[in-house]
Amino acid sequence: MKILVLNCGSSSLKFQLLNMVNEQILAKGIVEKIGTRTAAVSINVPGKDNYKEIMEILDHQVALEKVINSLMSEKFNVIKDKNDIAGIGHRVVHGGESYSGSVLINADVLQEIRNLIELAPLHNPHNIKGIEVCQKLFPQAPQVAVFDTAFHQTMPATSYLYPLPHVLYKRYKIRKYGFHGTSHYYVAHQCAEMMGKNIEELNIITAHLGNGCSIAAVKGGKVIDTSMGFTPLEGLVMGTRCGDIDPSIILYIISKEDLSLQEANTLLNKHSGLVGVSGVSNDMKDLIEASKTNVNAKLAIDLFCYRLKKYICAYAGALGGVDALVFTGGIGENAAIVRELSCEGLGYMGLFIDIEKNNTLRGKQDLSAPNSKVKVFCIPTNEELVIARETNCIVGDLQ
Repeated sequence: MKILVLNCGSSSLKFQLLNMVNEQILAKGIVEKIGTRTAAVSINVPGKDNYKEIMEILDHQVALEKVINSLMSEKFNVIKDKNDIAGIGHRVVHGGESYSGSVLINADVLQEIRNLIELAPLHNPHNIKGIEVCQKLFPQAPQVAVFDTAFHQTMPATSYLYPLPHVLYKRYKIRKYGFHGTSHYYVAHQCAEMMGKNIEELNIITAHLGNGCSIAAVKGGKVIDTSMGFTPLEGLVMGTRCGDIDPSIILYIISKEDLSLQEANTLLNKHSGLVGVSGVSNDMKDLIEASKTNVNAKLAIDLFCYRLKKYICAYAGALGGVDALVFTGGIGENAAIVRELSCEGLGYMGLFIDIEKNNTLRGKQDLSAPNSKVKVFCIPTNEELVIARETNCIVGDLQ
């Protein structure tokens, strides 16, 4: 069974096509700068030369048609026709309280995703666009929504409620939702597999660190807390987002700088975090290089790791002890200094990282020192595979 996985952004379409018999990637790629005459199409098929082209692509339908036609072409010959695709899995950012798992998309589901646009105005509209395009191009193929928020729906009220008047939760569903759920789910289960244990027996802390960052406390395979909240702004220091701050600060800045609400939102989401503190970059790789001579770049890294360490300790307490800590995401997988600094001083809880292993890491690995009671892993995430598996399971049940 061949499953197409789609992740649609405002001007991008990222895809993977997988053969679910052996979970082999048949093709993957991205179309960027959709809506322009200089859109960039990149397609990779294992065993074939990478395909890249700059061309006019004015909407997501044209982008997906270009991808499918390329996969059917003599050059790639990955599929014979569109009917080869048995199902389509969509990454949908926000499922609100409506969805605690993946669902087959029908008219009611699509309407509910529309209803949730106000909770994810920067993401859900583009996810919907991808679904609607596929309904036109693949009317025969069942489609599945896999939600970033779903894995976090096991949080208890003590974790997801904010200490605000309860009527605001009832009226507007103001609560913690959490994001990156597909990634947290994947690496937590991979961690249990690497430990040779049932996930239901384990307390795991998963840290997804990229331009956006979140950390989750997973007890017995279920999330009991996570750092991102009502929006992806809460929690850890991120590339351009501030993470946790005193909420009065933004009110103070608005009054002093005479900012509009939109300008204040942009300040917190686009000009804060690593780029705000360093004044250099939101890219951890750039900051690590700049930190050799730039005091603020070093400060940004130290602040990032300190805040991460605080969350690790807090979640260890919330879990009542921790069996494993997992790093994933672009920073988590590639920045040895971040893993080292965020684990430094955690010997009191029996957590020690092996510095040599950490500095020579290649791919999925156990980074624990021999005397560490808590396992430390780096596990590359694979959200596309989770989406494909969820889609395959739901589509398979229809047959």
